[in-house]
Amino acid sequence: MERKVFLLTGAAGFIGSNLAHFLASQGHFAVVYDKLTYAGNPASLDGIPLDKFAFVQGDVCDAELVYQTLCRYGIDAVFHLAAESHVDRSIDGPSAFIETNINGTFSMLAAARRYYETLDEERKSRFRFLHISTDEVYGSLGDKGYFTEETPYTPNSPYSASKASSDHLVRAWFHTYGLPVLTTNCSNNYGPRQFPEKLIPLIIHNALAGKELPVYGDGKNVRDWLYVEDHCRALDTVMRFGVPGETYNVGGSCERQNIQIVKTICSILDELRPKSGGAKYEEQIKFVKDRPGHDRRYAIDASKIKSELGWQPQETFESGILKTVKWYLDNQSWIENILNGKYRCERLGLGGSAQ
Repeated sequence: MERKVFLLTGAAGFIGSNLAHFLASQGHFAVVYDKLTYAGNPASLDGIPLDKFAFVQGDVCDAELVYQTLCRYGIDAVFHLAAESHVDRSIDGPSAFIETNINGTFSMLAAARRYYETLDEERKSRFRFLHISTDEVYGSLGDKGYFTEETPYTPNSPYSASKASSDHLVRAWFHTYGLPVLTTNCSNNYGPRQFPEKLIPLIIHNALAGKELPVYGDGKNVRDWLYVEDHCRALDTVMRFGVPGETYNVGGSCERQNIQIVKTICSILDELRPKSGGAKYEEQIKFVKDRPGHDRRYAIDASKIKSELGWQPQETFESGILKTVKWYLDNQSWIENILNGKYRCERLGLGGSAQ
């Protein structure tokens, strides 16, 4: 496989750091471009060989720095993952989501177009800009049906509205300027290195700490769950074989109610880390007031990426959630450093040509 140099925005975060590890394992070089907001954790890059990545601390809204980075490293393609992504935070403070997800994507596209126009024809033919988005742009499903690439956008939260806006910008830069873009819309990811405000790592941590396990509403909201390494393989597949201008939905075909997720984690912990006296982790579950605009069900139809590009998820939910729980059990210091704020002070181990 030809070695390529990729720019990954937001790759000190959850999906991006897993993608950086994956690309390095394939022999590629990842330039991690990250602002290091609260969700950016340099420790998530630990273990990547120093000759396989470089780190640039920067804001995606800084189009000039993005352009300079593209030129400096001779980037072959861009994975644009940087985004504010927590729905609850978007309800409490939507302005950060507008700035990063909309204005940041605009700046990335402007810088990428400027860089693209400096390339010779051979390099232009290979350059790609892959925008990673979410199934939440499609709104809420009923009990039946699935989101397809043709499903109309009906975002219901400030987060999903900002991602929908960024998707439209990416589409416009293809049709107006000819920038070779691709878009993926994925279902809920889970796996190693996820910030502990998200459902699965939050439940694992709270369970071990003896705290309440909060479940919104009646717990019957349904999501399609995708193991993050399967997502990384999908992104690599779309980057290599996807058709510019096209959108590909990526899902794990693993629909579960939130309450099922929580009870599954409790059951695994009962086996792997049993409580004294025979107590069960399920006893810590507490139903809490539902959040505003909480979509009832998401489910992805991933038949396009499967039939056209040959991608398939390799993990079932049962195998993926077991791997996930084991990772957090084996990496308790990773979570503790986030919860005590130590990770915000750590800038060592970034390697490569760190700036």
